[in-house]
Order: sequence, then C-alpha cells, then structure tokens
Amino acid sequence: MAETHVLFVEDDDVIREATTLALERDGFVVTAMPDGLSGLESFRADRPDIALLDVMVPGMDGVSLCRRIRDESTVPVIMLSARADSIDVVLGLEAGADDYVTKPFDGSVLVARIRAVLRRFGHAGGPQGGGSEEDASGERGVLAFGDLEVDTEGMEVRKAGASVALTPTEMRLLLEFSTSPGTVLSRDRLLERVWDYDWGGDTRVVDVHVQRLRTKIGQDRIETVRGFGYKLKA
Repeated sequence: MAETHVLFVEDDDVIREATTLALERDGFVVTAMPDGLSGLESFRADRPDIALLDVMVPGMDGVSLCRRIRDESTVPVIMLSARADSIDVVLGLEAGADDYVTKPFDGSVLVARIRAVLRRFGHAGGPQGGGSEEDASGERGVLAFGDLEVDTEGMEVRKAGASVALTPTEMRLLLEFSTSPGTVLSRDRLLERVWDYDWGGDTRVVDVHVQRLRTKIGQDRIETVRGFGYKLKA
C-alpha cells in the first residue's frame, strides 16, 4: 500500500516537530513547513495526499494558502485553529477546507480525523447500499432535478448542460441530498454520512459546505428547514 504524504504547515517549532513525529509513528510521510509561502511551494512540488494548515502562519496565512490550493487541486485540506469559536474556522471552510481541528489536540484525534477525511476522498462515490438509479429518461446512474443532473456512477454534475466542478466532500454531500430528494436531512446525519463522524461534531462544517454547494448548483436548490436541517427540492 502506498504511503500517505501529508503536507503540514505550522509556524510553532514545538507543535510542528511533535506533530510530525506523531504522524510519522502512525505511518504517514510528512513534509513540514514553517510558513505559508514555503507550504505553497512544497504543495506544488510534492503534490501531497492531504494538507494540514494552521490558520495563523506567516508569509501567507492558512486561509489564503487553502484558497490557493483549492484553486489548483481537490486534495483534502484540514485547518488547524487555536480557537473553536474563531471566525477563522468559518473563513477556512469557506476557502475550501474540508474539516478543521482545534488546538491543542491529541495526536490520536488528529490521526483519526485525517483517516476519516482520506476514507471519504478514497470513495467519494456512489449512493450507499449499491444499485443504480434511473431518471425519467431511463439513463442509468443519472438523477435529474430540472436542469441539474447528478451522475452517481461517473461522479459528475451538470447544470443546464454545463459541467459543475465539485470537491469530493461537496460531491458526497450532494449525493446524500440527491438520493433522498424532498427528505429533510439533519446536520448530525450529514456529519455522520458525509464526514464519517460517529460522535457529535461542529455543525458549522455542514452549514458552510451547504452554502458552498448552493453557490455551484443554485441557491434555491437546497432548502433550509429551520430547527431540522436541509433538504433538496424534488
């Protein structure tokens, strides 16, 4: 099995060295950088499997670095933030991050979150439980909602015939909605099904990703049901 390459950008020497050692003990190959500019250079040169970005790093902050990475790649990104209630968390998610971890963190917790992200990126596809779907035209694997088409086998999305670029996390989120149109999905259910959380996570992760998805497929496609969750309009 190929080793997983982690890009880790953190300006605190102690945290950078301790976390690198912890990840390497769990079998990851780690490239650790002290600032955003060197992190971007390393990303372009090495093309890692996942990026861990501290929000507050010099040269180019973690949010800006995440945005630059997302412009070039769909590689998974986890933000690291010292404050769970920081606006930086939301900004990082809006920039394209897939998840975040609050500092200080236990090494085992970070490893678990990395593996959860990698699992869903490794199998971004297919409605769970197998079986093909057919739309009204009989095209297998394609779900149609007006001018929105979701190819559950080819992992492609089209709106009015034009291709829509989604990250794997956004694709998994859309698959959850599109295989249950008209059904209200709670934030906790989405955290479990899309993010592989088997414990209560931060629902802001869901909210920001839903908003990102709306900007790509149409603001009125996904309806907010206050107090319950979200649903895809059938």
